[in-house]
Amino acid sequence: MVKRMVLLIGNYAPDRWQSMLRFDQMMLRGLRDCGVAAEVIRPPTVLGKFQMLGATVAKWLGYIDKFLFFRWQLRRKLAKRPALVHICDHSNSMYAMSCKGVPVLTTCHDMLAVRGGLGEETDCPASFTGRMLQRWILRGLRRADIVACVSRATADDVRRLVPAQSDRLRITVVEMGLNYPYQRLKREIVDERLSRFPQLNLNGRFILHVGSNLRRKNREGILRIFAKCADALDAQMVFAGDALSDSLRAQARDLHIEHRIVEIVNASNEVLEALYNRAHALLYPSRFEGFGWPIIEAQACGCPVVCSSAGPMADVAGAGALLHEPDDEEGFVADLLRLADPEERRRWTAKALENARRFSAARMISEYRELYRSLAPAC
Repeated sequence: MVKRMVLLIGNYAPDRWQSMLRFDQMMLRGLRDCGVAAEVIRPPTVLGKFQMLGATVAKWLGYIDKFLFFRWQLRRKLAKRPALVHICDHSNSMYAMSCKGVPVLTTCHDMLAVRGGLGEETDCPASFTGRMLQRWILRGLRRADIVACVSRATADDVRRLVPAQSDRLRITVVEMGLNYPYQRLKREIVDERLSRFPQLNLNGRFILHVGSNLRRKNREGILRIFAKCADALDAQMVFAGDALSDSLRAQARDLHIEHRIVEIVNASNEVLEALYNRAHALLYPSRFEGFGWPIIEAQACGCPVVCSSAGPMADVAGAGALLHEPDDEEGFVADLLRLADPEERRRWTAKALENARRFSAARMISEYRELYRSLAPAC
């Protein structure tokens, strides 16, 4: 039997959804390592590169790239008769409507923006055009043959919001795997990687958050939590990911903790790995998530995790994290303080490492291959 190509549809690069860009590359590497012929295509950056025209204009020019220029590219690829199309991010699910006669699998990472577009409270409010876009995404999800959700919570949302039009649509769960081989490192390797950040005190403690300034990430809450235990721990607060907004920096000044804040913008995987290895704990009180990659990344490095019990995070963290409702700031403070006890910290390090073993990239790729075969035995 001749094996045919799996066509992966990735994200538009100027949108800078780094986790989604990592996911499609993770799928590509994993499939090719298993001997599966695969290719990633993504909307070309033609007009959207004119960022100097302002964010609003660049966004609309990007829509031309995504919904006009890319359709021509996709049509040419489909003419070569791939075995199936895997849309790696459900926010591109509208492309399924162009894939007539070709099986489509869509990975759904979360339904937060869709729910926001439908008026639900998810910290993802939508404009009028945003609401139109989210309804278009829903229509595209209905056209898929399989929607593979990254968590049970996301699958529950999809079943509620995307009722099957027939027995054809299958909704299943394929939990994420680690997109980088995060692991415990020797202290000298950690210190060497972090030595390039002189503002970081490697002789003391620091608490770590990895993420963005999106409201659902609850960085305002993180600053309040940290302010309540900073002196007792004599710690720094490290924000990896997006630079803090002006309003967050003003909040830090009001809380008199600005001198303890360290920002590491767009940290590489190697730097993140070192941060996880050295951190007192990962603090992750998000209100909403589709999965929560930093939880398992930290756990794979033996970093204790103190995180939200909301949405899928309790499932992802398993028995390897200290969990609280997002607004239980006193509970987060108490657990950060208890981790100052070396024995307590060793206990939660062991639990973190044990839970992280569930999330191998090989397991994830294997589960996707089984789904592929159910749609196209020639894969």
